[in-house]
Amino acid sequence: MAKKKTESSGNIFLDLGFPPDEAEVMLLRAQLAEVLRLWIEREKLTQAVAAKRLGIAQPRISEITRGKVELLSLDFLVGLCAKAGIPVGLKLAA
Repeated sequence: MAKKKTESSGNIFLDLGFPPDEAEVMLLRAQLAEVLRLWIEREKLTQAVAAKRLGIAQPRISEITRGKVELLSLDFLVGLCAKAGIPVGLKLAA
């Protein structure tokens, strides 16, 4: 028996059943956390060194690298991107 394939909406959190408003915020958090994770990897930083450079505790870096986006606010992630020199922009579609 063939399994039915479902087309993705482009937002995994929406596909998982989160309400649309919550899914959008979760997606933004996930995208910012991934950019920070890639920055840490590209700079070849340990979690301890990354934490020191960003002025936060190492367990917060662990949350970022493990994708624990439910524990991270948009404000917090945007602030970390700014500290890391990662430009953050917003494009709205009307």
